[in-house]
Amino acid sequence: MKVKERLERLAFRTVLSVKRLIHEEKAENFVDTAIKILMAVVIGALLLAGLYKLFADTVLPTLTQRVTEMFNYSG
Repeated sequence: MKVKERLERLAFRTVLSVKRLIHEEKAENFVDTAIKILMAVVIGALLLAGLYKLFADTVLPTLTQRVTEMFNYSG
């Protein structure tokens, strides 16, 4: 019986400590979340800047040239 009671107490303490950790609202969690959000914003901005550069230098001039050629046919 003594071993069973010890295991029950250990399990109960473990459950309580896990519940306490889940419901804790320390500043560490908020700082981690803020850093993750900031990283996502910076990476998104870099991707958008790269796409804008690609479209401005490569896609748009080619598209403009093709549209001009399409309407400048002599027929």
